[in-house]
Amino acid sequence: MFLSKPAAHRSEKRQAGDSSPIPAKLAENQVKLEPVIHKLTSAEETFLRAADRISASNWPERPDPERWSAGHVVAHLCLVERGVLAYADRVIQRQPKALPFYRRLHLPLALVEARVMKRKAPRMVAPEENHASKEVMIAELSGVRERTRAFLEETHGRELSEYYWRHPVLGHLNFYDWFAFVAAHQLRHSKQMWEIGQNLPKDVASSQKQKG
Repeated sequence: MFLSKPAAHRSEKRQAGDSSPIPAKLAENQVKLEPVIHKLTSAEETFLRAADRISASNWPERPDPERWSAGHVVAHLCLVERGVLAYADRVIQRQPKALPFYRRLHLPLALVEARVMKRKAPRMVAPEENHASKEVMIAELSGVRERTRAFLEETHGRELSEYYWRHPVLGHLNFYDWFAFVAAHQLRHSKQMWEIGQNLPKDVASSQKQKG
């Protein structure tokens, strides 16, 4: 199974009458977590609406030879989210490393969503040419998101803001920020999905209009 359940997660259950500060800490973590969950849900809904505009038959179509198809976009999103999730699940098995304040400063995540910075996808998250059907790929994307939600639920008693991982452009992000990045990244590619639908060849676009 993709996600493990470290003993540390389960050990945070407190006994009745325990006066430890765990409840207060849980409440504090929940305040940090709720907006991240909301962003992930909203981004997923927005992306699926954009994906609905592209038919199954047009799923592998590129708007032009230099641009990704819808299948490329979904494959890329799965690779990115899986990568963040796998690293987070691995790194929280260790004690967090202190990071100086100046190294915790980073560019705002709004730049990701706004598509202000355009860069070629690193090879490790670059999609392959051959893709499954639209139905299979959308189910795969939803499955990855479910694993992300499960991870955040399992670790809600952990202080994920103490763990950092450097983004090559934005700078060091803690793991609340990283999962907010996953949402912003999906919103960024939602815009790309709309563009793909708008820039498909005319014969493809016309079939879309007839369905609409």
